[in-house]
Amino acid sequence: MYNSEHSSHLHSTKEQLWKKRTVVPSSTENEELSQLFRLHKNNKICTTKYTLLSFLPKNLFEQLHRLANVYFIFLATLNFVPVVEAFQPEIALAPIILVLSVTAVKDIWEDYRRFKSDHLINRLLCQVYSRAGRMCDVGDFVRLSCNEIIPADMLLLYSSDPRGVCYIETANLDGETNLKQRQVVPDLPLQGQEFTPESFHSRIECENPNNDLSRFRGYMEHSTGVRVGLHNNNLLLRSCTIRNTETVVGIVVYAGHETKAMMNNSGPRYKRSQLERRLNTDILWCVVLLIIMCMTAAIGHGLWLKNLKDPVFVADGETAPALAGFYVFWTMIIVLQVLIPISLYVSIEIVKLGQIYFIHNDLALYNEQLDSRIQCRALNITEDLGQIQYLFSDKTGTLTENKMVFCRCSIFGVEYPHEENARRLEVYEAEKTEAAGRSVTLKSGCSGKSLSCRSLSCNRSSVSLHTLTAESEDEEDHLSSHIEPRTSTFCSRMVVPDPELVRKLNWFCSPVLPLNEASSGTPSSLELTYITDFFLALAICNSVVVSSPSQPRHVVPETRSLKSLEEVKLMFQRFSFSPFSALSSPQIKGSPRSFTSRLFSRGKAASLTFSAPPNCTTDGSEQGLQSNLETSNHDLKDSETNRPQQDVEEDSHSDTDDELLYEAESPDEAALVHAARAYHCTLRGRSADALLVDLPGIGSLAVQLLHILPFDSNRKRMSVVVRHPLTGQVVVYTKGADSVIMDLSETPKGQKQREYKQTQKHLDSYAREGLRTLCIAKKVLEEEEYEVWLKRQLLAESSIENREELLLESAQRLETNLTLLGTTGIVDRLQEEVPETIEALQKAGIKVWVLTGDKQETAINIAYACKLLCPNDQLLTANCGSKDACAAFLEELKLEVQRDSGSGSSIAASFILVIDGQTLSWALQEELKSSFLELSRKCKAVICCRSTPLQKSQVVRLIQDQLGAMTLAVGDGANDVSMIQTADVGIGISGQEGMQAVMSSDFAISRFKHLRKLLLVHGHWCYFRLANMILYFIYKNVMYVNLLFWYQFFCGFSGSVMTNSWVLILFNLLFTSVPPLIYGVLDQDTPADTLMASPELYQATHTSKVYVPCMFWITVLDAFYQSLICFFVPYFALAGSDIGELSFGSPINASALLIILLHQVLESHVLTWIHALVLVLSGASYFGFVLLFSVSCVTCSPPTNPVGVEALHMSQPLFYIISCWLSYKTALSLKISNLIFTRITVLPEPLSEAITSPLFYTDFLFFYFKIWLITVRLFVVWLLIIF
Repeated sequence: MYNSEHSSHLHSTKEQLWKKRTVVPSSTENEELSQLFRLHKNNKICTTKYTLLSFLPKNLFEQLHRLANVYFIFLATLNFVPVVEAFQPEIALAPIILVLSVTAVKDIWEDYRRFKSDHLINRLLCQVYSRAGRMCDVGDFVRLSCNEIIPADMLLLYSSDPRGVCYIETANLDGETNLKQRQVVPDLPLQGQEFTPESFHSRIECENPNNDLSRFRGYMEHSTGVRVGLHNNNLLLRSCTIRNTETVVGIVVYAGHETKAMMNNSGPRYKRSQLERRLNTDILWCVVLLIIMCMTAAIGHGLWLKNLKDPVFVADGETAPALAGFYVFWTMIIVLQVLIPISLYVSIEIVKLGQIYFIHNDLALYNEQLDSRIQCRALNITEDLGQIQYLFSDKTGTLTENKMVFCRCSIFGVEYPHEENARRLEVYEAEKTEAAGRSVTLKSGCSGKSLSCRSLSCNRSSVSLHTLTAESEDEEDHLSSHIEPRTSTFCSRMVVPDPELVRKLNWFCSPVLPLNEASSGTPSSLELTYITDFFLALAICNSVVVSSPSQPRHVVPETRSLKSLEEVKLMFQRFSFSPFSALSSPQIKGSPRSFTSRLFSRGKAASLTFSAPPNCTTDGSEQGLQSNLETSNHDLKDSETNRPQQDVEEDSHSDTDDELLYEAESPDEAALVHAARAYHCTLRGRSADALLVDLPGIGSLAVQLLHILPFDSNRKRMSVVVRHPLTGQVVVYTKGADSVIMDLSETPKGQKQREYKQTQKHLDSYAREGLRTLCIAKKVLEEEEYEVWLKRQLLAESSIENREELLLESAQRLETNLTLLGTTGIVDRLQEEVPETIEALQKAGIKVWVLTGDKQETAINIAYACKLLCPNDQLLTANCGSKDACAAFLEELKLEVQRDSGSGSSIAASFILVIDGQTLSWALQEELKSSFLELSRKCKAVICCRSTPLQKSQVVRLIQDQLGAMTLAVGDGANDVSMIQTADVGIGISGQEGMQAVMSSDFAISRFKHLRKLLLVHGHWCYFRLANMILYFIYKNVMYVNLLFWYQFFCGFSGSVMTNSWVLILFNLLFTSVPPLIYGVLDQDTPADTLMASPELYQATHTSKVYVPCMFWITVLDAFYQSLICFFVPYFALAGSDIGELSFGSPINASALLIILLHQVLESHVLTWIHALVLVLSGASYFGFVLLFSVSCVTCSPPTNPVGVEALHMSQPLFYIISCWLSYKTALSLKISNLIFTRITVLPEPLSEAITSPLFYTDFLFFYFKIWLITVRLFVVWLLIIF
């Protein structure tokens, strides 16, 4: 009874386990939970496929999934049936055993490498509290130290940092090297004391294992019944590394294959290329040919037996002719099995590996600055690079550098153009181009010798920082000898302050104020409030980690907050300021206290409710503050007067301040923090609940950090909730896309309305100049309003169901009625050679589409800069307010394009379609999809603005499905992953936004310009080589099989062969298999320089139809013709003689070998010593084998006797006359004539057009020289044939 109840209860508990996971310490005495722990996987990983016992059956089973292997196993088995046996059964097994063995060896080697990797990982040491040993399980407490790798997914319970934070590096997981901050589970009574497992009495409820790296939902229930929400910020993921934290302790929630890292390890990606799909169709045609030839033999044998009268030889007279024909059908299937190229698939894989090797080692695709070369992550689609028709590109980080430089800003409706900053950027760009022309490798635009922009010498640096200062001292010395120091100091972290903005900040710092703030040139206190809030928002509204070479992490000292508060109180006391004086009594306008009261008592704009405690003293001279303000005033004046005229001097801060290192998750954040620092609003430290910030005229302040609402693609903004260090009020600072922030801002009234409109004009101006724009806003919360929001926020954070939706709703509820402070314009420089690359791709017939989330004006400006748009192109802008309006507008645009292009033109090259995100969402719906597609096909290019990651992938899918075009997508960020994975070829750029795009791509490059050579040269070569190699494989197989087929007409269609079975099997498997591999890897139909200079040749590959159905049938017919010559020339030459069948087959085999090898020579455009060596070895292997075979084998090919046959024939001149003169002279004559005509007389149209260009003259001479060499070579071959 007890057992049944216990089992029932355990069963219900197991069912509950499948819905969610319950985690308690593994040392629990609860029997039921102990049994449930056994259902969880341990931390041992095993990525191998096989064991010693399972390898043979499992590997065979996997290889049987290939139909070609099943086909040949069936033929080998069929050969064991006596009535249909073609030759010795063990010989029929040779090819399939060889192929299966080679594949098995490759698989076991790969599996052994995985086994060694698993063994190394499983042996990693970790300290487990519950027991001694290396392995940890769910529920174990694990203690880790700095620089140790996290062994499993753990919930962070303790950190040696007194604020309960730790830092991790996720490079092993997603490739990003910038530090991520993780927080101890809140409300744990463990911080500040050494952790002991006995002190933990809580229960964890969390979601079941999944592969979402950005989400973790659950709650922790304490012994008191209080539940605390768990989220991704509390989880330490397997494979990450602990950084900048001495000790952490966590409890394992997911282990082994249930960790998020392992669940994201899906293995290598596999895509089928278009060429491979075409090949499968041709293999089916080969099967049809095989069936036709076997049916012909079967019918012929039946008719031959039926009409056979009084045979002089032994014939089977008991078997009916129909049944005998049936048997012959299967016999011929075995004999002609070579028609199906079993080795072709293996050969294609080998050739692709060779092509990838040369792509990988191309120095033109190597980035010396990043020490990065191209990565080929997909091994089986190299030839698709030569067939691209549509290219979809992101903008930021793909076409541009994604190295952000603060360019200008607008605050309170006043623009600050930072003209000196722009001038220095122009000079820097010009000198960088000049230096590049002198072959100087620019590692960075920032010299380590500069006083104001020092090199970063950290043991571990972030991706974004690599782009700022990445050169060594030797490289800096090398650069300094070529580039003037003034411009070499300019980098993305260098901002030259705007003089007007500096002057206004000086008014804030100065203790001597004008008598009338409304006088000319004097900023109002409201404007100064906006300016200080603007730069404070730039400094704190981010997730930047602050460090320095001497200190791995800058935090806010424990006592700093109180000290800052006292300093602020003292400052107001020295001003003789009462917080309510501005409201109760009039003040003298020229006095500092009146100015300060007006500055910090602006109601919603910047309300001041701070009140000094009654015990606060008022003694102390004002001289101290006066000195402080004068110092700050001097610093800002120095910035104003000196920086625009000379190199930016060393800041007035200490050396430690100069060497502050900002590690940001995005280049935008880093640029904004450096801009704030340029105006002495410096972020100095970060803790979990506080920020340390320097403000001009005030000094260091500890800002209490209440909440961070991180950026996401839905909200398109991020916010921080802080308690203002001066006012004590709860303030929300928000930064985000202008399209979002402007809509969320409160409707301005009165004077603010003018500033609002001015800000909008500045935004539009920045966008037209191609700048990236962000809006900065704030909101002051009443305490009651904050308390209400906080309750909902905590409820959302603790929710395990619909947590993301609740958090999004909570953030949206907070981020309303914002006060717009200003906007920033950040320049994102265009990558080098982007215009030339896009122009070349368009000439190659590739349509380039830009899919970006930026503003329409910004995207258009960048499109002009990169020559996607030309001055004479006509823009078609689609910004619609409804679906019906979108449908009508698309029809109107279609009519406009048709009228302009005329009825006979299919492409309107002068039209560029620009469409925003909302209109695109309607255009992608089923009803409007066809209209959008028809319009876009008639445009030269399409620019999709404000597009989401989902829309990007939908656009790519639309072109694939509706047009059947070959697509390529290129991007650098996580928002491009969906587009990259959807496209036929996905290319990731290893830029400043992590490595997620690279890890999801088929090929990874470091610069957009590398696409030019990758597609126009390597893509062209790979496609041309592989297509011709496949055709050559089909040719040689069909040619040799037909020799056996023609022989059936002279042996009663009995399935007999005129050669020994070993030569029959090895002819295509060994003797003629290596030359096509060399051809597929090394052949170059056109030089690289020619392909780069004349992109039209890429398009000519599409139009020339290298591998299309008609070429397949032409190749088959050529093989039929050559087989007829190769068979009947020896037949007529030996007619009337008394030679046997092996003697008859010997010259046929030899001539077939020479014809096939010489055919390869004629097809090759490049001949090297490697080609010659392989050809010689192929011929020598055949003749060596047959000679050895004829000398040593007596019963190797029953019922015939091969002893001495080959040796005898090779000693007779007739053998060489037939094999080396008559056969291949006749067989290759048409081929030679065709090659001379096509390669010399008829030039490709792009070459004919390009020859008129002066730039092409040198390349064409080189190409013409190669044609002359080919002509001489063919002429020599012709003379050899004749004589």
